[in-house]
Amino acid sequence: MLELRRLRLLAEFARRGSIAATAAALGYTPSAVSQQLAALEREARVPLLDRTARSAELTDAGRRLAARAEEILGLVETAEAELSAASDTPTGRVVVTAFPTAAVAFAPALAHSLGEHEGLTFVLRQTRPVDGIRQVRNGEVDIALVDDWTGNVPHQSPAALEFFHLRRDPLVLVVPASHPLSDPELPVDLQRLREEPWLAAPSGEPSRDAVERLLDTVGGHRPVPWEFEGLHTILSLVARGIGVTAVPGLALAAGDPGVAVRRIPECTLAREVYAVTRSASVRRPSVAVTLRAIYAAARDVQPAPPEG
Repeated sequence: MLELRRLRLLAEFARRGSIAATAAALGYTPSAVSQQLAALEREARVPLLDRTARSAELTDAGRRLAARAEEILGLVETAEAELSAASDTPTGRVVVTAFPTAAVAFAPALAHSLGEHEGLTFVLRQTRPVDGIRQVRNGEVDIALVDDWTGNVPHQSPAALEFFHLRRDPLVLVVPASHPLSDPELPVDLQRLREEPWLAAPSGEPSRDAVERLLDTVGGHRPVPWEFEGLHTILSLVARGIGVTAVPGLALAAGDPGVAVRRIPECTLAREVYAVTRSASVRRPSVAVTLRAIYAAARDVQPAPPEG
């Protein structure tokens, strides 16, 4: 009997091409991946990997089994979903992972809505979007809330995943409540902010890339942002008058007294927010009711409205 968790490892190895890359993608150690693949070989009773001192690659039998692994795993999940669908009552445990601002913004509505289902256990975790997609694909979580600044994420992901668009989240300017631009009657002119201390997430973060693109439109000397981890940390610093920033509007859904929010003229920078799940999971009542609750939360959450 082939163990499904090890089949998932084999499928990931076929995609990644090395034990080290497979371990990094799944959050295991290379030693653990190697041991589990060796155990799968014993179950299959044929060599699946051709190992050398420095590398490993699939044998012909390994390639054939890896090609079937995704199909096998999908069929198992489809069968489980069909059994669950025999009852319309959502029961069991459903795990959702979300990028931090979505977790903070949606959690109250999700807790209220899903709390009506006595047989359902709801778990909400926070993680990076790229990790959320991986965890859904690997069966570690049921749904991931992800953001996409490029417009390419749904097209670059495996066909076994299904993306549900939740909302568009534009970049907005945030200044201290005492700042002159807190007056909605004053037009927003980024030139006036050129000498202000700008605050942003660390380099490589998607929101930081958006701020960099925004600052590229400022003529003359280009501000170099101070870096802080976490958008809510940045907003708290803005509230204390330490600087100004630009963040996606959803980051303000929890409320941040002490700041003023302004629309940025002619700025099209925005992220798209999606819920991602495995196609075979959509029919499970627990997943279906959670997706409906997420849709409602995304529709109803109201970030602080930009003034002017």
